[in-house]
Amino acid sequence: MKNIIVTGCNGQLGIAINQLLGSDSDVHLVNSDVSDRGLTHVDKILDITKVDEVLSFAREVKPYAIINCAAYTAVDAAESHLDLNYQINAIGPRNLAIAASETGAKLVHISTDYVFPGTSERALTEFDPTGPCSVYGITKLAGENFVRDFARHYFIIRTAWLYGEGKNFVRTMLNVAKTHEEVTVVDDQFGSPTSTKELAKAIRYLLPSDNYGLFHGTCEGSASWDEFTREIYRLAGLSTNVISVSTSEYQAKNPQSAPRPHYSILDNYMFRLTTSHVYRDWHDALDVYMTEQGYKAQ
Repeated sequence: MKNIIVTGCNGQLGIAINQLLGSDSDVHLVNSDVSDRGLTHVDKILDITKVDEVLSFAREVKPYAIINCAAYTAVDAAESHLDLNYQINAIGPRNLAIAASETGAKLVHISTDYVFPGTSERALTEFDPTGPCSVYGITKLAGENFVRDFARHYFIIRTAWLYGEGKNFVRTMLNVAKTHEEVTVVDDQFGSPTSTKELAKAIRYLLPSDNYGLFHGTCEGSASWDEFTREIYRLAGLSTNVISVSTSEYQAKNPQSAPRPHYSILDNYMFRLTTSHVYRDWHDALDVYMTEQGYKAQ
């Protein structure tokens, strides 16, 4: 039986990992989070920013792998909480990498499209230069670098526009539609909507391998936020009107502290080069999610 530590087990991806790997007969998930409130059972209250606590836990569990789903993801709030972001998004992964190295465990670390400046006009591969423009992106890149520095066997997976269980864009837009006949959504930011189920499948695919390194992991295809919204409403059978606006028009009425990437489309280049794993198209993955959640119109 392989012990796998999951940090941030009650976040969107942590829940998806439990739903997918929890039924594997050769795997024992050891769930950890900063509190025991959530959908998933927590085996250990763990503060990943404390290296002694992390090391003690890893020595006790002797994990085959550690899957780090913990992160500070409040992008706007991050701009005024620099120290906290470095602690969670950089020091936390460093501590997990140290623990993984000491115990011989594989480390799966989840990163983000925000490590790029967001100004490209083409899909970005793992070989393109980074250049984060927000505190969130800066600290997530620092976390990547710590994993490279301290872990022996690691998979870093950058993802974007993630949705699953818990608070996410899909659920937000469905809730807004309950009280509004029309919604305003930006049309000049582009990315690949990605379900946590698809990302969890990719993690399960990589884990048994020695194919270590950096990967981009998003559903195939791309959309703007307003296109994504229209597809959500189409699948839900809703007639809510979507008004498309530019980022500058939206921010004039809804100021945001952190800059948003104009172009967040990640090319899953390393998956294509080194594996046979293929992500679903984002339309298909969203259809599956909407159906399983009971949001899809009959």
